[in-house]
Amino acid sequence: MKNILSTEICGIKMKTPILAASGTFGFGEEFSDFVDLSKLGGVMVKCTTLKPRRGNEGVRITETPCGMLNCIGLENPGIEKFLKEILPRIEKYKMNVIVNISGSSVEDYGELARMLNVEAVAAIELNISCPNVKDGGIIFGTDPKAAAKVTQAAKSSTKKPVIVKLSPNVTDIKIIASAVEDAGADSVSLINTLMGMEINIDTWRPTLGNITGGLSGGAIKPVALRMVYEVAKTVKIPVIGMGGIRNYRDAVEFFLAGASAVAIGTANFSDPSITMKIADDLENYLCSRNLKNISELVGKIKIS
Repeated sequence: MKNILSTEICGIKMKTPILAASGTFGFGEEFSDFVDLSKLGGVMVKCTTLKPRRGNEGVRITETPCGMLNCIGLENPGIEKFLKEILPRIEKYKMNVIVNISGSSVEDYGELARMLNVEAVAAIELNISCPNVKDGGIIFGTDPKAAAKVTQAAKSSTKKPVIVKLSPNVTDIKIIASAVEDAGADSVSLINTLMGMEINIDTWRPTLGNITGGLSGGAIKPVALRMVYEVAKTVKIPVIGMGGIRNYRDAVEFFLAGASAVAIGTANFSDPSITMKIADDLENYLCSRNLKNISELVGKIKIS
């Protein structure tokens, strides 16, 4: 890629503003036959927790019109195995490794951030769409005070940039974004999945083993775009947009709305090389508009 796509977010130098979203790209190595991982802006690797998790039982993924529902349940091998086995293995790809983390308490996030304060990690992404078991099960990402506490715990435990992944399942996402910015977040990424469900009309039972799941894919793009636009106008820290991006035209919309970078998620399942295709097409688009850098596109939506 030429310099036209190069950017920097939270001090992280990126060859392109195209990232791979957590939960859709494994640990990156699974896509190495299809993508030059070093040319991506970064790989937000599979969510990591303090202890290994088996995830939910039963059916965990189902296709929907223009998207999918999933209730994987954050299945992962745990932080110790990630640090000892997986991270040393994926270092060779020379990619920006952004580790998505999740916890059941504020203290969990602090401990995970502390353990990930290592050279091979470029940044940490906080998955706050999780219940705080110590506080009656309230979802961190739906309460500004809880979201701020998690952000502060991570920031005080690491020197790495902290990106907070915002949940769309709130009344006003701008309030949460402002709360985590005030708490020290270096960037926000949005949106996480929308809650949904599907019922099998032959059995009269929910399709998913967990009854409900997270909706992602093209169907959620208009919601994601609106939220990115609102948040980008509200905070001063960089915004990473995601949610239903399937081609360069979708990506351009997010940049115009105010995103400094975008992450590709569900589209990776149907085309494992889609991240690089979007980067190539985005470069051609910028050239066709005589733009010298991606930054000339960010937030340039014309309202009047």
